[in-house]
Amino acid sequence: MNYSELLAPIHQFLLCPTPQAWIKKAQQPEQLAVLLQDHLLCELKAAQTAMLLLRKYAVDKAGSMALLEWLKPFEDFAYRFIGDAASLRNSVKLSRDLAGRPDVPYSDDIIGKMVLLIREELHHFYQVLEIMQARDIPYRNISAGRYAKGLISACKTHEPQILVDKLICGALIEARSCERFAALADVVDTELSQFYLSLLRSEARHFDDYLTLARQISKTDITPRIQHFLRLEADLIQSPDQDFKFHSGLPV
Repeated sequence: MNYSELLAPIHQFLLCPTPQAWIKKAQQPEQLAVLLQDHLLCELKAAQTAMLLLRKYAVDKAGSMALLEWLKPFEDFAYRFIGDAASLRNSVKLSRDLAGRPDVPYSDDIIGKMVLLIREELHHFYQVLEIMQARDIPYRNISAGRYAKGLISACKTHEPQILVDKLICGALIEARSCERFAALADVVDTELSQFYLSLLRSEARHFDDYLTLARQISKTDITPRIQHFLRLEADLIQSPDQDFKFHSGLPV
């Protein structure tokens, strides 16, 4: 895979790279547990975000229930400590085709992109859990960092702008994840490096899918909103942050 070509649009999009101070701290062996634990939960949260978009804007009640059933084993494990890697391997998959709502003209496009995203994020969740178990790193439900909350809190509260803003935030989170996986791949052991590199293609596609949907749905040019969130994202990444997590800012 040509990683430079894959990452070029990501680097052109984001306003800043991951600070070297963050990478240096991520290299410390004592930080590996929190990085993997936070990564695990980030994969679930990405799937949940996509599911919420599907349920609110794209599918009918039956489709909504099918989505909830699909995520339930992963949420049970993450929040209620029910199940294990073996049970997740055999967990319920999406059991029906989802029909778009006739009153939402872009529902089929959301379904096509978000169902694939959920499938990939849940697979990544399982992969991270396998790595943790192989390294005897126990799972803990750690608190969320400030990053995603800081982006989402800046979204408008009226439709359709709130949907467009959330899609832009989704694009930013996926872009930063892709950039950070690539940065980590240079400083971790071979197994983790290969794993992080294997995630780049899907993360880069998720970034593009979110932006494509945002442009499709918005009735106006979204460039000003993208720039607004890019500046906010860069500040979150470059400003001091006492809580070291996968998407955290400058370590204090």
